[in-house]
Amino acid sequence: MKRLTLLRHAKSGEDLAARRDFDRRLNGKGRRAARAIGRHMRDNQLAFDRVIASPAARVVETVAEVGAGYGAGLDPAWERRIYLASAAELLDLVHELPDGASSLLLVGHNPGLEQLVLLLVPDQADDVVRDRVEEKYPTASLAEIALDVAHWADVAPGLGRLTRFVRPRDLDPALGPDSPE
Repeated sequence: MKRLTLLRHAKSGEDLAARRDFDRRLNGKGRRAARAIGRHMRDNQLAFDRVIASPAARVVETVAEVGAGYGAGLDPAWERRIYLASAAELLDLVHELPDGASSLLLVGHNPGLEQLVLLLVPDQADDVVRDRVEEKYPTASLAEIALDVAHWADVAPGLGRLTRFVRPRDLDPALGPDSPE
């Protein structure tokens, strides 16, 4: 059994100092949301054998803030291929993971993360959690997928079961879409 957890970077702002999308930084609401998700991970005893993250500035800051809420650094491997990757590209990366790791946290960007959830988790009429992902995968949201495989290379479309989808607003209504930065 493998467990794949996908975390979208937290909310970034209109960063006038950033010349490139890659360099955009988190805003205040994004920092608060990332810390809340970190506390949720700690409170639910989520642990990871491996953490892989995009090196984009907003992801680097998200990882730091999540770690602050979690109470421990996440110590990710920074992987440039995650930056704006499609679901197929992210799945290729998952296939490369060593089988000794049973639990992975992948931190990156949309639409790739949302598309990966929808690719791995079959669409079933009564799956309200998957429906929430399909509706919107907001910034700083965390999706956890259980995969009944022994090898990461065997992960394929439709094999996953969505066991968790947490949005910052689920933890604190002040982190919802209409609240101020």
